[in-house]
Amino acid sequence: MTDAKPTTSATASGGVDAVDRALSIVGCFQAGDHALSLTEIAARTGLYKSTILRLTVSLEKAGYLVRHQDKSYRLGPELLRLGGLYQRSLRLEDHVRPVLRQLMRDSGESASFFRREGAWRICAFREDSTHAIRDHVHEGDRLPLERGAAGHVLTRFADGATLTDIADLPLLSFGEREAETGAAAVPVFSQRDGLIGALTLSGPLTRFTPDRVEGMKALLLNAGRRLSETLGGAYPSSLR
Repeated sequence: MTDAKPTTSATASGGVDAVDRALSIVGCFQAGDHALSLTEIAARTGLYKSTILRLTVSLEKAGYLVRHQDKSYRLGPELLRLGGLYQRSLRLEDHVRPVLRQLMRDSGESASFFRREGAWRICAFREDSTHAIRDHVHEGDRLPLERGAAGHVLTRFADGATLTDIADLPLLSFGEREAETGAAAVPVFSQRDGLIGALTLSGPLTRFTPDRVEGMKALLLNAGRRLSETLGGAYPSSLR
């Protein structure tokens, strides 16, 4: 574990050590975590418990963490407020949400829009299937980048798209993140930022039959191309 340094010290990269440590505490929470103990936070961040205890006092005051009576911690309401501001500032929802709804209606499967955040993929928007049996992902969930169709898209298309890359779309995954779940995904590009996310259809493997996957391919390619054009981006012209 790293040793505790004065909370006002600057890091070599020009940041502030105490801020970096506090952010690592908030950032160590993962999808499915209801609360974390002091020991779990220490294991995930590499910080001494004494350092964590000092920093969590400030995080609690600011609303980033809530401390339970059993001395475990959960994320606080301030993050929800900031998350809402973040989504509204992007103004993506007005464009993405209708596309997801149409994909869900046409395919019968859950439709999601994932964005890359460092080494993770974040579910920014989601429209759940009406089937009783479906995969369970929620808006705001942070999932592994290296597993799942959306993660493959966000990795492969990070530096742009070639005709060969586009010809392979959509990228598929079967039982990678969860043993009984399948997914298909395509990239979305904007004029300003290039790759901005991945459109995904996901559901139980029992419904990801070859015939249904073929139908999903056409739906996703059309949706990904149209949404990219709406945002000023484009797929290579061979698929237009």
